[in-house]
Formats: sequence, C-alpha cells, structure tokens
Amino acid sequence: MSAVPPPPAAPAPVSAPTHRALFAKNFFRHPRMLGSIVPSSRFLIRRLLDEADWSRARTVVEYGPGVGTITRAILDRMRPDARLVVFETNPDFVHVLRSTFPDPRLDVVEGSAADVEEALAVRGIVGADVAVSGIPFSTMPPAVRTSIVSATCRVLRPDGTFMVYQFSLAVLPDLKRAFSVVRRRFEPLNVPPVLLFYCTR
Repeated sequence: MSAVPPPPAAPAPVSAPTHRALFAKNFFRHPRMLGSIVPSSRFLIRRLLDEADWSRARTVVEYGPGVGTITRAILDRMRPDARLVVFETNPDFVHVLRSTFPDPRLDVVEGSAADVEEALAVRGIVGADVAVSGIPFSTMPPAVRTSIVSATCRVLRPDGTFMVYQFSLAVLPDLKRAFSVVRRRFEPLNVPPVLLFYCTR
C-alpha cells in the first residue's frame, strides 16, 4: 500500500519586528501603494475604529491591510459570529496575514478592492456593515478611485459606515459624490499625520 503524503506545512508565522521590516521594504519598492514607511499608530487605530458600533457589525471589509496592524484591532472588536473580508494586492502581505491570523472570522482576498461586490457575492454575503480603507487613493488613477468608492457605497447596508484614513484630500470629492454624509477628523499622532473620513449613505 502506498504511503499517504503528509499534509502541506502551514505558513511560518512572521514576527512583529519582521512585520515592520517587511512593511518598510515594500514601501521603498512600491511607495505609491503604501503611502507611509511605517504601519498605523495606536492613536490612529483608536480614533478610526471607535466610530463604529462593533456590537452590531456582522460583516466588515478592509482594503489594504498591509501587515495587519488595523486588521488585528478590528478582530479584537468584532463579534464572535462576525466576518472580516480583507483585500490585499501585495503577495508578501497576503502571506503575513494568512500566517499571522488563524482566526476563522478572517478571509484574506488576494485582489483589488474594486472587486468587493463580486468577492462578497461569491461568499454569499449580502451587504457589509463597516468598510475600512487605508489604500492611498491619491496615487491611483481617478477612474479606479471612483470605482472603488462607488462599489463600497453599493455594498454597504443602509446604516453602514465607510471609514477612510488618508494623507491627502484627493479622495474627498469622490466620497462626497457617493455618500450623503462625510465627516472629517484629523489624527496628528501618526507618521505622517493622517486625515480620517467617516461616510454614511
């Protein structure tokens, strides 16, 4: 009888210092995709996420999670029965996310935020309660920026919230066209200081 081959080894976990080094390396390789050389600060994370009612959120989407600094904070706040679908185009970061967070609520999509509608549909998910984005809208073509914002508005439930953190105002006109309410905040204790937008339909 032939031997049964062993199951494939799980991806090796990546340490926090390695996370920071990987983030910096990818910033120098793709500065237009990241926008900052370091992950988000705890001050930004708290100010950004404290706006959502996590006790009610059943489906959350995140764009551009990187090494998962904000992803971890979202998981900490989420309900046990909630789902978090994250969209990441960088394969290095996808590996980090899948190896670092063995949380059954997390679903890592290696792909663009522009495909959020299709990605949720194939998973049988109808609508999201919260969407979080840190992708640098200012460095992408205007048509792509508009497409992502519009798709996010369509997938959000009527009482859902789109929370965006940026280093410029480039995305603000798109947000105002898609959402009826756009509130602005500022977090100085981040590198660099960051603008925050809270959008509702």
